[in-house]
Amino acid sequence: MPSPAHSFSWDDALRVSLQEYSQDNPSNLSGFFERVKLCNRGSELQSEFLPFFVGSDIAGYIHYRFANHLRDFPDVFIFSQDDSRGSGSGGHVSLCPSLRTPDDRTKAVASVVEYLAEALIPGIRKELYPVKSSFDSPILFSLERAAAPYFGIKVYGVHMNGYAERNGEEFLWIGKRSHEKSTFPGMLDHLVAGGLPHDIACGENIIKECEEEAGIPRTISRRAIPVGAVSYMDIDGVRFKRDVLFCYDLKLPQDFTPNNQDGEVESFKLIPVPQVVNIIRRTNFFKPNCSLVIIDFLFRHGYIKPEYDGYLDLLRSLKSGDCS
Repeated sequence: MPSPAHSFSWDDALRVSLQEYSQDNPSNLSGFFERVKLCNRGSELQSEFLPFFVGSDIAGYIHYRFANHLRDFPDVFIFSQDDSRGSGSGGHVSLCPSLRTPDDRTKAVASVVEYLAEALIPGIRKELYPVKSSFDSPILFSLERAAAPYFGIKVYGVHMNGYAERNGEEFLWIGKRSHEKSTFPGMLDHLVAGGLPHDIACGENIIKECEEEAGIPRTISRRAIPVGAVSYMDIDGVRFKRDVLFCYDLKLPQDFTPNNQDGEVESFKLIPVPQVVNIIRRTNFFKPNCSLVIIDFLFRHGYIKPEYDGYLDLLRSLKSGDCS
């Protein structure tokens, strides 16, 4: 395996991307399966999490150790040891029924998150995510983005493959994250990606992120095409990520060059798709969930073929999470 993800350069990534770097078989999908596995760790630990209810809806899952800190806030959280809701875990956590409206719940949970933030919830962003039992369900309340995995809520995001064609060959624009980022610093990333915050539609969010992350004007970004979704469930200690990513493709003009506007991207490179394939198959250089979205792109653009062993298994694995 090449150098650790946090310390590689563009030269490292491009060297690994060359076909002659390794004699591995391009039809071998094992590297792709490893990238999917990296986004879906800890399934055997789900029994350590308590269902988190808002009314009759499951809003998330909370690890019993983190839940113990919530017991100090009985006016916000209620604990039950019975299994009357059929959770199978012998208990659950609920929001206090006196918190009747989404706004009431948002304010009450925010006060708890603020209290716990310094010791237990690092990286507060002051950005709210909607809490729903499914994408089309009503919003139950809104939650600080950094707290989302601690409450195991479903999080939705948008990821865009920005590609170009030159002399009949497809290229992908790839970003390298700033080393100042609190999450996955210095790793490879999509041209455009972001979480789906409260009160904005997916398509409008893509347009906003295009401008902020790559300087793509609306006249171009509005051509982005929604092409599906991937999902994953990842347990890391007391954190439970249950994410659904809406995937977009945008074919960019040959003369377009991205320009980051928000300081979160160090630089961009335009890389032939077969070389991007090799980086994903051979390394952990990409931010983990980006690999899933690019693998989806590779299926749809014919780079992963039905003749390859494991084709359908890999295709199914791109929706390993609750895609609802």
